[in-house]
Amino acid sequence: MNEKPRLPRLRRLYCLLALLLLCASAPETLCPQQTLSLEEAVETALRQSLTLKKSALDLAAAEYSADRLWAEVFPSINGSAGVSYRSNLFTGGGFQIQDGGLGYSLSLGVSLSLNPGIPYAMKSITLAYQSRLLEYESACRQLTIQVSKAFYTLIAEGERIALLKELLALAEKQRERNRAAFLNGLIPQREYLQSRLSAEGAKLALSRAEIGLAGSLRDWRALLFLEGAAAPEGKIEITRIQPDPEALIAACLAKRPDIISLHKAVTRLEYAERRSTLAAKGPSLSLSTEWSGSGGAGSFSDSLTAGSIRLSIPLDPWIRGTKISQALRNAGAEAEKARLDLKSAEEAAKNQIRGLAENLQGLWEAVEISLLRAQIAEETFALTEQAFALGAAEFLTLEDARSKLGEARVQLLSDRLAYKLTILDLASALNLSEEALSNGSMYDDT
Repeated sequence: MNEKPRLPRLRRLYCLLALLLLCASAPETLCPQQTLSLEEAVETALRQSLTLKKSALDLAAAEYSADRLWAEVFPSINGSAGVSYRSNLFTGGGFQIQDGGLGYSLSLGVSLSLNPGIPYAMKSITLAYQSRLLEYESACRQLTIQVSKAFYTLIAEGERIALLKELLALAEKQRERNRAAFLNGLIPQREYLQSRLSAEGAKLALSRAEIGLAGSLRDWRALLFLEGAAAPEGKIEITRIQPDPEALIAACLAKRPDIISLHKAVTRLEYAERRSTLAAKGPSLSLSTEWSGSGGAGSFSDSLTAGSIRLSIPLDPWIRGTKISQALRNAGAEAEKARLDLKSAEEAAKNQIRGLAENLQGLWEAVEISLLRAQIAEETFALTEQAFALGAAEFLTLEDARSKLGEARVQLLSDRLAYKLTILDLASALNLSEEALSNGSMYDDT
């Protein structure tokens, strides 16, 4: 009597274990997926990106050097110690071990070298830190844009699958109607077979779309470094913006990370040219002092070089054609090439911004046209379905209307996605967030 009440509990336990096993074997189909909003996805990507972690290490190293510029003028300190043993080898009785043969030596030296190029070396270190900081911020912004584009692309694929499911439901519904009509002798077998073919075609399109979505979800999780099942949750919401490309160029071109990096590259090469010139042609001053001591067998002696000052003035850099003179000349050429690269990048950026702004205008017109086509296709399908039910239209006409309805809806979704992605591309080209581009806040600082 005491054992019977345990059986229901055992059954519940077995059922729970079976459910857990099923969830473990098929987490994406039997268990609820984790959903991420755009903000959560971006935060996850920024937190787990290996590229950003490597960039953060480079940034930390550059910051460490920039905070310790005094290292450029810190003197060199050298210390040494030695032990020796002296004995005759071929004379005086040969090699012998004696207490007086053991000796030792100690030395400590400090030297400082100064040249006119040190200030530019310090400026170059500070500039290197600023460049690393800019690269890190730019990498964060670009990763945000990349995640946003992948997010909205997945949302569009999910909405496309929902549309295909609706079309499949319409096709299967019509197939069942035609089946009943065929069995009652109201339509020929040909129309019933055509309805079956249409339903199977809609099922095939849905299956292919689901396979594509599964692959996109794998890429999405790899981008976010997620191991478990996770899917984006949100909507594609678009509002019309009418950007002025010339105003955008004036307000944002100088803030683009690549343009700033090229400006800093020009400055860095100019600093390097001046540092090399001053270090090679300018006088250098060396200060040093050294203490040394030696002893053995109970005796000790030391000496101190109180200080030495040495001023050297190189002559060969002032002579044209020498190796040092050629190297200095090449440093100037590198800076000039960097200026040309900067000018080329500015022109390419201007053309990119103008092109994206023009594309937005055309894509919005495409969205409006696609929306009108979808509305007309829905009305056409509804009227054709009524006519087919009354026997005033053939099945092929109904099938054509359904096909055009599906094409119109999918095209509208594609155009909306293209408009959204182009906004993100333009925001990336301007180094802005989507919100700043949409509300025009980038003009506030101008």
